[in-house]
Amino acid sequence: MSKKELKQFVCQNCGSVYPKWQGKCDSCGEWNTIVEEVAGGGGFSNINYNKRKGKEIEFVSLSGIQEKLDRLSTQINELDRVCGGGLVSGSVILVGGDPGIGKSTLLLQACSKVADLPQRPEVYYISGEEAVDQVRIRAKRLGLEKSPVNLASCTEIKDIITTLEKSKASVVVIDSIQTMYLDEVESTPGSVSQVRACCYELIKLAKRKGFTLFLVGHVTKQGEIAGPRVLEHMVDTVLYFEGERGHHFRILRAVKNRYGATDEIGVFEMQDKGLVEVANPSALFLAERQGNISGSCVFAGVEGSRPVLVEIQALVSPTGYSSPKRAVVGWDSNRLAMVLAVLEARCGINLSSQDVYLNIAGGLRISEPAADLAVALAVISSLRNKPLPADMVIFGEIGLSGEVRAVSQPSLRLKEAKKLGFSNAIIPQGRANDKKFLADITLHEIGNIQRVINLLD
Repeated sequence: MSKKELKQFVCQNCGSVYPKWQGKCDSCGEWNTIVEEVAGGGGFSNINYNKRKGKEIEFVSLSGIQEKLDRLSTQINELDRVCGGGLVSGSVILVGGDPGIGKSTLLLQACSKVADLPQRPEVYYISGEEAVDQVRIRAKRLGLEKSPVNLASCTEIKDIITTLEKSKASVVVIDSIQTMYLDEVESTPGSVSQVRACCYELIKLAKRKGFTLFLVGHVTKQGEIAGPRVLEHMVDTVLYFEGERGHHFRILRAVKNRYGATDEIGVFEMQDKGLVEVANPSALFLAERQGNISGSCVFAGVEGSRPVLVEIQALVSPTGYSSPKRAVVGWDSNRLAMVLAVLEARCGINLSSQDVYLNIAGGLRISEPAADLAVALAVISSLRNKPLPADMVIFGEIGLSGEVRAVSQPSLRLKEAKKLGFSNAIIPQGRANDKKFLADITLHEIGNIQRVINLLD
């Protein structure tokens, strides 16, 4: 008599497990994402640990000879920057992004450049979403059809592992992990069990063979990588490809990196021939900026180790509704609500009868609180219809009592502003420690938001 299969119900969005089916997941709040699966699929549970006795592990001290990381350049400087300086042998990189944002295009370009290196490393591009001819059409459009990239279309993990075991691969791309399946797991491709099991087998092979593995992941409507959260813990690097459909800029952002800095970004521009690197994103983000316009100011931000200057635009207009509207693109809407509340409570600026629209020009998304001061000044400038100086940059965090708090790396921000020709800056008080900037940029050190308003009057 066969052993009775244990059933469980797993949320396909967050991986939560329930003893019986229900319509809504209590963990992530999504509806109709709970699917019945066989418990222990893929060999991750019900393991008998009594079959063999474990051996004692050996501990070593923290001091010792550190092996130098062997990095392989993709010949795409922006991608190398985000990965920490190149591809590390045996590393696993998860790439996520909205459909059509350019994930496959970027990885195909990277594969082509790596395969064209003088040492001729073996590069494998395995697509589970597209047929071979579809990938060839994209390669021809990008002018990459003559690159020695090994191309295949397959979704069976066992076939992929058998093939790669006999190869001398240096770089392998799986596009995408949600389309792969393993026979031992009794669930459909893309389910939590399948994604976890397939990813485990591929990572184990990459670590043993020493090749760099790229996994393309689908994203949910909230913008997070679909599947279990454990998937992001299993890989070494997690990259998100961001961008607005209406803009031609694309941002590759590292949110996890065991071999480099997190929050590092790479900037690309989508053109007819594919993605082109942007060496100086600040100049490109400010290229279409028009001076002497109210509600516009330049924010000096830092993304990872790179300073980036972007234009923040605000529009304030009388509301025609009982409750004013707040629309934000590229920034945190809750952060905007806090800044507006501080302006009303600490500065006496009435915004309760005004609609406020905020936009980060160029499609870049800003998350650091150092943009508070720039947002506040853009709102005040639009409300009073008074333009800010065109040669001025602004950065600083605003506290709930109206104080302007210090931010990290002020010298790096000012250096970038100086390089692009800005001669004025509003910064937090006591942060201008580097005297070499004082002769080139007029600094206005602000300790309270009220002083900023007096400065503009």
